[in-house]
Amino acid sequence: MSSGIADCGEIQLAYETFGSEKNPTVLLIMGLGTQMLAWNESFCTALADRGFWVIRFDNRDIGLSTHLTGAGVPGFGGGSSSGVPYLLKDMADDSAGLLDALGVEKAHIVGASMGGMIAQEVAIHHPGRVLTLTSIFSTTAPRIGAPTPAAAAALMRPPAGTEEEATARALDVYRVIGSPGYPFDEERLTAVAREAFSREKDPTGVARQFAAIQASGDRTGRLKDVAVPTLVIHGEDDPLVRPAGGTATRDAIPGARLITFPGMGHDLPREVWTPVIDAITEHASSTT
Repeated sequence: MSSGIADCGEIQLAYETFGSEKNPTVLLIMGLGTQMLAWNESFCTALADRGFWVIRFDNRDIGLSTHLTGAGVPGFGGGSSSGVPYLLKDMADDSAGLLDALGVEKAHIVGASMGGMIAQEVAIHHPGRVLTLTSIFSTTAPRIGAPTPAAAAALMRPPAGTEEEATARALDVYRVIGSPGYPFDEERLTAVAREAFSREKDPTGVARQFAAIQASGDRTGRLKDVAVPTLVIHGEDDPLVRPAGGTATRDAIPGARLITFPGMGHDLPREVWTPVIDAITEHASSTT
């Protein structure tokens, strides 16, 4: 594994890579308020072992990447972009900028949750950079697959002020939005929460990312023009982005294929890593 900070225009992105840069690139994009750590290191290594150069990174406003603290907390409502400092398109531009900084012409783009929305925007605005698209537990619009009341409430809990609070908050959230059909991995979640807390102390970034999701609206019409091979993965028991989001994504993109996992919620439990990596690897082979 290697790591660095890449200049992507006015934004700097913290990233880590796995495997050989001589191999085809897989760019992993994570979701709302979630650092690249959520792409587990063992998952990334296993994917690299399939013959890929794997890149994970912190989106803007999270982790060690640039935080737009000067923009404050946006006053947002009603689907308007007024007062919102950036949109998902800008975050897609960040992803393309990271590929530029690392000398990558084209990549397999894989995004989870908000990361799936950003991946869709990459395919819309930077189609020449995309070999394949994989959208994991994501949606085409905030209203499609909207969260259950319990999941929405879990996500809106106040930010943590201490490492202990951060750990407790993460465990409480994933007990609600995680995968009911698989063992609850308290040890892994605790380790990620502690490391994430040590890497940043700016809870306002999550509000700006959330505003970007809401203000970016519905991608359904624009996704009709996406021509790259597309795989959609979704948990059948996801309460945060309900399965309708995955179905809508499949239906919006010509030729897209949907795989669902019973018992999987809004996370990737260790037990699904191998079948997910198998699916991504098979999907990537469609371009060779």
